[in-house]
Amino acid sequence: MTDKHKKKIVILAAGSLDAFTAKTAAGIVRYRPDEVVGVLDPSHAGERLEELLGVGEGIPIVSSLDKLDHLHPDTLVIGVATPGGRLPDEWRPILRGALERRMQIVNGLHTMLGENAELAELAARNGATIWDVRRPPEDLSVGMARAAQVNGHTVLTVGSDCNVGKKIVAIELSRELTSRGQDAVFVPTGQTGVMIAGRGIAIDRVIADFVSGAVEQIVMEQRDHDWIVIEGQGGIFHPAYSGVTLGLMHGACAGAMILCHQPTRSCLRHTQIPIPSLKELIAVHETLMRPVRPSRVVAIALNCLDLSEADATQAVYRAEQECQLPATDVVRFGAGPLADALVNHFVRTAQPTS
Repeated sequence: MTDKHKKKIVILAAGSLDAFTAKTAAGIVRYRPDEVVGVLDPSHAGERLEELLGVGEGIPIVSSLDKLDHLHPDTLVIGVATPGGRLPDEWRPILRGALERRMQIVNGLHTMLGENAELAELAARNGATIWDVRRPPEDLSVGMARAAQVNGHTVLTVGSDCNVGKKIVAIELSRELTSRGQDAVFVPTGQTGVMIAGRGIAIDRVIADFVSGAVEQIVMEQRDHDWIVIEGQGGIFHPAYSGVTLGLMHGACAGAMILCHQPTRSCLRHTQIPIPSLKELIAVHETLMRPVRPSRVVAIALNCLDLSEADATQAVYRAEQECQLPATDVVRFGAGPLADALVNHFVRTAQPTS
């Protein structure tokens, strides 16, 4: 997926084509649609992909790889998150079939397929490759807030919970800034973002002591850009992911944050823990950043995928009134309000105080 030439991608999403479990599939389809030739999912074969994921009109869902042989696919992307990031046994024949076709396997699971003796040998024999996207670099160091010294405008998407759209907001924001003639770059920190951009580090696989250092490293690598938009992970109150979230915040040392939220969600995913109010979320994120680098939440990004257009409009209005900040749904209404808020914020913070 890092090659410059256009790929012919098949996405493996067996039995899991929904907006949350298949968020990797949805991300690849949304941002690399011209390269996706099909989705492999026997349980949904023949159905309309756009009705399942909200994107992907015209991309076929098939029951087996041989249904797509006439298109000569060269890449198989594992497009779903399995329990514990493990490789299901029933996928092994599919992976073997891809390697026998000399396809690259792009793997976002926690299981490192390149370490599987059978698959590694089959890849070598057929001249195929396996890219374990979550494999971290070997030369990481601890974070020391060096990213706070970056001259460009650094922006981090944070969330009320996991799976609320932090990646999409970061991508759409960087695109909006670029469309305005700004020098903006998207910095991915999760496996799907890395697959889309072809670079970055999936920080949830990094040893805890080095999470902030890993984020610091990939931010510093982009320090020559005027706008550096960093993808957030997890949620600061979620017991499963708060460590990754805080490490990312302190590694990025962003000058501004965008708070992402799904208005119809009342509890943290897979728990009965209530999500705090937007005002409390803003206060906590800003408080946690203050000793390292003072940073402000400057706008709200809502994920209204399960709301009608009218209800989404009302949700955006309520968020604006509650927080006295600009708000939008970047998919429904665009990222313009976020970009405007950020430009205004950095203009104000650059002004000398009297």
